[in-house]
Amino acid sequence: MSAGYPNIRLRRTRATAWSRALHREVLVTPADLIWPLFVTEGHGVEEPIGSLPGVSRWSVDLVAERAREAAAAGIPCIALFPNTQAERRSENGAEALNPDNLMCRAIKAIKDACGESLGVLTDVALDPYTSHGQDGLIDDEGYVLNDATVDVLVGQSLNQAAAGADIIAPSDMMDGRIGAIREALEEAGHINVQIMAYAAKYASAFYGPFRDAVGSRGLLKGNKKTYQMDPANADEALREVELDIAEGADSVMVKPGLPYLDIALRVKETFQVPVFAYQVSGEYAMIEAAASVGAGDRDALVLETLLAFKRAGCSGVLTYHALHAARLMGA
Repeated sequence: MSAGYPNIRLRRTRATAWSRALHREVLVTPADLIWPLFVTEGHGVEEPIGSLPGVSRWSVDLVAERAREAAAAGIPCIALFPNTQAERRSENGAEALNPDNLMCRAIKAIKDACGESLGVLTDVALDPYTSHGQDGLIDDEGYVLNDATVDVLVGQSLNQAAAGADIIAPSDMMDGRIGAIREALEEAGHINVQIMAYAAKYASAFYGPFRDAVGSRGLLKGNKKTYQMDPANADEALREVELDIAEGADSVMVKPGLPYLDIALRVKETFQVPVFAYQVSGEYAMIEAAASVGAGDRDALVLETLLAFKRAGCSGVLTYHALHAARLMGA
């Protein structure tokens, strides 16, 4: 008899829960998650973000509490994003270089609270600090200047590393910034500070709620299409990743996540480096909206989307659902 049905019944291994668990190809654990947190000024402050239901901005003291929750849940790393006050924003984003800025104070508070039990990833870009909402310095025509911006990003990276950041994550998409930052970190003695490069970051329509969270949506003049990637391009993403690896990135990121799973898979298969995906604010909001109208069970939707990233070869995922997912996995 030929090797086919009924000798081969693929449903056999699906018949029971224990067997499905035994044959599962991909597993997601809390150790695969990075939890993005938004920091704001004040003490004892929680500011819910309307376009991100269930997500808040936290003052430094409460961010430290969230960090303890993350560590307790088995999440290995958090990612910080500041909501800089309007009066501290400027054309040149100088607040990014202030050693006592919101980001640096949050890093220090988390390290005081958690020590080395939790990694701290910090965003490097100027959009939380500029009055015009762009990720870099602009000329009189509003064009974002590459090399002048890189110089500031290097200073921003050194500032965060000195405060205790474990992973520097440049999200600006300027050419050459990974090499410049790596060289500066080495020269300053920060040899073990990692760089996770936003290597394939697309000019996406899924970022709106994030811009609400960091207070840049109403400030942004123009768009970011001259430096973030065109959503139509895939081969270009491989060129971006190749350059960032050559310049000293320890890991790379694809952003957004679900709409670009093909990119994550190609990057992993081509370079065999640690690849992370950012399940961005718009993706989070869609899942929450779907669950709120009964389009799917929230817990199941969260876990299924995380499995998609792992199947695509991602080492981990930045997601606002991190704490909830980690608790589900531990249940």
